[in-house]
Parts: sequence; structure tokens; C-alpha cells
Amino acid sequence: MVDLEEHVAVTLYFNALEQLRDELRAFLGLSPARPVPIVETLSVSPEDGYVLYSIRLVTEDDSIPALLAVPSGPGPFPAVVVFHQHAGQRHVGKSEVFGLVGDPYQAFGPELARAGFVVLAPDSIAFEDRRPAGVGTDPRDDDWDQHYNAMASRLVAGDTLMRKVLVDAMAAVSVLVARDDVRQDAVTALGHSYGGNTTLFLAALDERVRAGCASGALGSYRHKIRQGTGIEMAEVIPGFAARFDMHHVMAAIAPRPFLVVSGTDDQYAADAQLVVDEALAIVQALGGAQAFSHLQVKGSHALEAHRFESIVAWIVQSATHSTT
Repeated sequence: MVDLEEHVAVTLYFNALEQLRDELRAFLGLSPARPVPIVETLSVSPEDGYVLYSIRLVTEDDSIPALLAVPSGPGPFPAVVVFHQHAGQRHVGKSEVFGLVGDPYQAFGPELARAGFVVLAPDSIAFEDRRPAGVGTDPRDDDWDQHYNAMASRLVAGDTLMRKVLVDAMAAVSVLVARDDVRQDAVTALGHSYGGNTTLFLAALDERVRAGCASGALGSYRHKIRQGTGIEMAEVIPGFAARFDMHHVMAAIAPRPFLVVSGTDDQYAADAQLVVDEALAIVQALGGAQAFSHLQVKGSHALEAHRFESIVAWIVQSATHSTT
């Protein structure tokens, strides 16, 4: 027999979290509509343990270049959408996720595909093949200017770059959940730095994401403002810090599991543990349980072998637990 008091408490808990998500969605101007993009395949490349597709996600108003890996063997598979880092390199995006260029400790794509995940890595707006001058991974003189314009042109029109980034991220999730070979209960989001910030907001606002991991990204606005730490362009959301901070975003992810990864000397995640604690306080005050983990290691912002391997292991484990 269902305990009525417990049922009421659980209902109130989920309603309170949904209200928080609704407030964040409304502030960011996000529509609940999530149409599935048309997927156009540009090329196919058999790899060791998976097939790699170069694709475009065609939405109502955009075309998003992406790389998609599908494991060898029968599905359905767990899936992960990986959002690339920033690192001041707008010429690098999805290709770094698959180890084609850049930092090998950002190459989560092959590792997770060989572990049995469908992996989708889209280019964020103003990065790699989404730069106005066209496709390629060559640095260009106007890379910074064009990224700045992607933010500024939206701000003067009453919009934000963050809203666009999240609409695109949700389109990527829509592609994954529409696939017959993807398990609906095991869609994860992952990102480091800029990609981690995208992951945090996406996981908070899109409940189709069943688990997530953000590395080098969780830091409060108040701490960044106080310390003079740079605020990334997508984080420039007028009025956001007057009403919310990142512990509200974190709390909205509950009760889904989420791993925060940070380095002790990383200025962009300097108060990550405090933000996690504040988010947990909100969740626990609503009657919820522990939902978050924090791996903090000695080091700076960039990933190294230990963090890379720990993130992969956690994602594999979270997908395994989603079946129980």
C-alpha cells in the first residue's frame, strides 16, 4: 500500500523542482517545444569499434554541424551528447571531442563510443564549422570578433547567446532520443569548461537528460564578479545574477545524478564545492536526497589523465545504474 504522506511529500518535491525549472526556462526565454531536427549525413567512416558519421542537424532556422559515433554491434545503446570546450580556440569544436585535433584529454568521443555509447558532438555557434567564413579548423583573424558578435547582436535584440546555445543543445538531445538504437533512460550530457557550462544549464532544463557531468565549469556568478574572473560570453545573461545563481541551476538537475569535476587551482570553478553544498541544501529542504557528486583534484583548469579516466568511468557507471 502506498503511504499517503510519503506520496504527498514526493509530489510536492517534484512540483517544487519543476517550478524552479519553469522559472529558469521563462527567464531564459526557452520554449517547451522541442522539434526533432532533420539529420543529413555528409560522410561515413568505419572506425575501431564504431562508425563515425559527419552530419548536419537541420533545425527551423539553422544548420548545426556535428559528429556522431554509433557503436558496433546490436543496440539499443546508452547515449551521450558531448559539448566541446572553449580554450580561446574558436577554430576547434566537435573535432576535438573525437581526437581529430587539439587536446587528447578532450577526446571523449572514441573512448565512450568504444564503451558502447552513441556519441553526438555538435559544433557550438561561432566555433569550428559554424564560423561565418566557412568550415575548417584553421584559426582566423576574426574568430573572437565573430563570437563576440554572436553575443552582442542577440543582446541588442533582447535575446541572449545562452538561449541560442541551449536551443541548439536541446536539438542535439532531440536527435538522440529519436533514434531507435538509443535507450531513452540513459541519455547523458558531458562537457568541460564552456561545454560544462552548457551541460549544467541543459541538464537543469531538459529532463530528457538523465545524468550529466560538468568539468571545470561550476562557479558562482557572485564569486566570479567578486574576484574579477572572466565571464564567458554565453554566461552574459542580463539580470540573471540578480535573481539566480549557479546553485539554483544545480538544484534544478535533481534528482538526476550529476558529477561535478574541478581542480583546486581552477579559477573558473573556484567555489564549486560551495555551489554543490548550496544546491544540496535546496534539494534537501524540499525533501530530496543526495543527487550530486564532486570530484576535486589537485590541479588547474585543463584536464589530465586522472580526470579524463574518472569522467569516462562515471558516465559508464551511471548508464549501467539507469537499468536498475
